[in-house]
Amino acid sequence: MRVLGIDLGSREVKAVLMEDNNIIKTFQVSTMSFYRDYCSYDEKIVVDLDKLGINNIDTAISTGYGRNNTDLKKFKAINEIKAHVYGVFFQTKLKDFILLDVGGQDVKIVKVEKGIITDLELNDKCAASCGRYLENMASVLEIPLGEMFEFHQNPIELNSTCAVFSESELIGKIAEGIDIERLCAGVNYSLYKRIHPLLTKFKGHRLVLSGGVADNKSLIKYLENDYNEIIVLDEPQLNGAIGCCYYGYRLSK
Repeated sequence: MRVLGIDLGSREVKAVLMEDNNIIKTFQVSTMSFYRDYCSYDEKIVVDLDKLGINNIDTAISTGYGRNNTDLKKFKAINEIKAHVYGVFFQTKLKDFILLDVGGQDVKIVKVEKGIITDLELNDKCAASCGRYLENMASVLEIPLGEMFEFHQNPIELNSTCAVFSESELIGKIAEGIDIERLCAGVNYSLYKRIHPLLTKFKGHRLVLSGGVADNKSLIKYLENDYNEIIVLDEPQLNGAIGCCYYGYRLSK
């Protein structure tokens, strides 16, 4: 059985193809490029599977911001929470965990007990705690995102609660001559400070990280003070698409 899962995110589109519950192909491209180069529009978004190099699909599942705009004759749409939780099920086989997913424009925190979602917290009102914030700050610092993630010691204080004003605050710190390591650490710690209040209501020993900022080593360092065990998924950015596939596979059984 071949199942296609597509996560139509705000910044990137991720696609995963599974056959007999094994991942055989992955695809990742910017959202703009995906809609421009791999889709057409006929009242709904029609994905050109031939251009993706994918054929003979038995089931297709979509999630993410664009899930309800896809051609529902081909795709069954599921919400992002379900997709990411099923992605963790597939990648870890765990049934008890707290999931932290920091996407391009939102934050999702989900508590799962015995394989059932028992609580969740979402922040989709402000970009200041999301991946887009980190991208903008790395651009201000003129440093690659991955390099910025390396620094966690002696962070400067960035107190602005707004992503736009934070950029101005950071520029002010640069003008003061503060070294790049402290500036980077300050950006990483400011993300942690914004996420931490959302996490405090979730009690547990095991935290699973999903999304692009699962690669943020500094964020992981700060979170180690709050959790006994932190698990970074093997494929954190593909987790939603993987979850779509696994959900589709389970649905067909």
